[in-house]
Amino acid sequence: MGKTRKPYPPEFRRQMVELVRAGRTPESLAREFEPTAESIRN
Repeated sequence: MGKTRKPYPPEFRRQMVELVRAGRTPESLAREFEPTAESIRN
């Protein structure tokens, strides 16, 4: 069974979206921050 965690705060989610729109890849953000690249894409 997979590990579940609390949802990321709205501000963190907005920051991820802004970084991707600014040209960062989900993979590079996943290495720097906790969520997986797939979570960032979603």
